[in-house]
Amino acid sequence: MIIMALNCGSSSVKYQLFDWEKKVVVAKGMVERVIIGDSYIVHEVPGRENFKLEQDCPDHKAAIDLVIRVVTDREHGVLQSVAEISAVGHRVVHGGEKFTCSVRIDDDVLNAVKDVQHLAPLHNPPNIEGIEAARLLMPTIPHVAIFDTAFHQTMPEQAFLYPVPYDWYENHGVRRYGFHGTSHLYVSKRAAVLLGKPADQCNIITMHIGNGVSHCAIKNGISVDTSMGLTPLEGAVMGTRSGDIDPAIPAFMMQKENLSAKEIDSVLNKKSGILGITGRYTDRRDVIEHAAKGDHRCQLALDIEAYRLKKYIGGYMAAIGKLDAVIFTAGVGEMGAAIREKAIEGLEHIGICLDRERNAGAMTRKRETLITTDDSPVKVYVIPTDEELVFTEDVVAILDGTYTDHMQFEYSFAKSDFVRK
Repeated sequence: MIIMALNCGSSSVKYQLFDWEKKVVVAKGMVERVIIGDSYIVHEVPGRENFKLEQDCPDHKAAIDLVIRVVTDREHGVLQSVAEISAVGHRVVHGGEKFTCSVRIDDDVLNAVKDVQHLAPLHNPPNIEGIEAARLLMPTIPHVAIFDTAFHQTMPEQAFLYPVPYDWYENHGVRRYGFHGTSHLYVSKRAAVLLGKPADQCNIITMHIGNGVSHCAIKNGISVDTSMGLTPLEGAVMGTRSGDIDPAIPAFMMQKENLSAKEIDSVLNKKSGILGITGRYTDRRDVIEHAAKGDHRCQLALDIEAYRLKKYIGGYMAAIGKLDAVIFTAGVGEMGAAIREKAIEGLEHIGICLDRERNAGAMTRKRETLITTDDSPVKVYVIPTDEELVFTEDVVAILDGTYTDHMQFEYSFAKSDFVRK
């Protein structure tokens, strides 16, 4: 059984092929610069050199067609034909309140996803284009939608509602939804295993820190609060997104610089965050390097990001009560030892005792690592995320008819004998 995972962005298509019987990734890759020109695909197969092919992809259909041709290519592919693919799992960023778990895609599901695309105008349209293209190119294969927002649909009203006119929620769906749900699900289940406790007895704060950043307060195994909101703009400092700011700032700057609503939205999403502070960088490695050389704005960016991270830890700890663990994941969370240290140093009074040597050594995306002392009342782990494995297991369970909500369904990675391949 081969499961394909597809993640269609505005100008890219990421893919992975997973052999369910052998429990291994057989191929993965990405088509870059879709729509914008000079497109190319980079195809990775374990044990082989990466294969790169330049080919123009004016739309997502052309990009997915290119993926199919490469994975079935006699020389560079891994499949004899597309018929070997048992099902396709699609990442869908926003499911609104309509979807609380992964679902098999039919016309009704696709229309429901289209109905909420106004809630994620940067993400859902390319997700939808990818689904439509894949269904057209692989019409006999089951397709499944996996939603970023689904994991957070357990939040109580006091956590997801904003203090704005209530009819904004009733008429327009204005509320906190949260994102990166598959990542928070995966690392929280792994944390429960490392803690040696059932997931429904664990209180955990998960911190997904990449170019996009979101945090999640998990009480007794379920999401009760998360940092991203109606859109992925709210919350922590991110690579190019502002995160939490005074809501009067956009109107103030629109007046001062004669900006339109679309322009101010672009500034807050694409020119703020780490990039806004440094003026040059989004990659934290560049920021750390230049901060060490005395660049004040790079040092300031690190200080601001770490300070915000620390505040979220404290706030979520107050929200969920006795805390078992804090988890760092995603690119920066897994590789950014300096940022982790700045975020959790000085928190001994709330039970977090950093082991600096362990933290400095946790610089790999392949190993789960404890970075607090053995006697730290609250454990802090670095856990590499694996969203594609969540995709795959949801798809397989839906095909088998065994899928249910994540507190009832037993994922392979939630078992004590799980070994990351």
